[in-house]
Amino acid sequence: MNPLNHVAIIMDGNGRWGLRNKNSRNAGHKAGLNTVEKIIKETIKNKIKFLTLYAFSTENWKRPKKEIKFLFSLLETFLKEKINDLNEQNIKLKIIGKKNFTLNLNKLLKLSEKKTFKNKRLQINLALNYGSKSELINAFKELKKNKEAINEKNLKKYLQTKNIPDPDILIRTGNTKRLSNFLLWQIAYSEIFFENKLWPDFNEKDYNKIIKKFKGIKRNFGKI
Repeated sequence: MNPLNHVAIIMDGNGRWGLRNKNSRNAGHKAGLNTVEKIIKETIKNKIKFLTLYAFSTENWKRPKKEIKFLFSLLETFLKEKINDLNEQNIKLKIIGKKNFTLNLNKLLKLSEKKTFKNKRLQINLALNYGSKSELINAFKELKKNKEAINEKNLKKYLQTKNIPDPDILIRTGNTKRLSNFLLWQIAYSEIFFENKLWPDFNEKDYNKIIKKFKGIKRNFGKI
């Protein structure tokens, strides 16, 4: 049975769910938060130590300004209402991606990271304004700047996932089969599961089904 330390998720389908059910993309983003809470609880039940959620990519800035504003407002409200609860549950929050949002949101993100820094039960990596290509380019720039040899060990030091194990599982909901510039280096040997359901419809049963399937997979890592 395979050990499971890290699950990464591309939470796709909120907008489509919102249009289909409420005639509003924003309603889908709001509904998606309920799924986030369910998956956090189930991750803890399964004693998984790392959960990485792709919340906003570097390419998502191309979306309508009103939708972007709503997304960040939703995130601010979520953090204000839930960060104490996450802290009490011994959950650590880490942001991966560039923190160049509004002054209030940047301050709230830093405060949330600081408040939960010592927690050990589960680490949630929230990918915000994250793009794997820019992450890799920045890592190579740091290697050059510090005149270090280009190898795996040195490169990993400058990734935003430094000291975090690579994902064992990558899940993408929304019936879309692409990686969308997410953890391209880190998922080299992840088991990838594409889920037809839109993110707000994804539930604990779906999650556990994937976990069970993963544990039965023979993982060779290049060997026979």
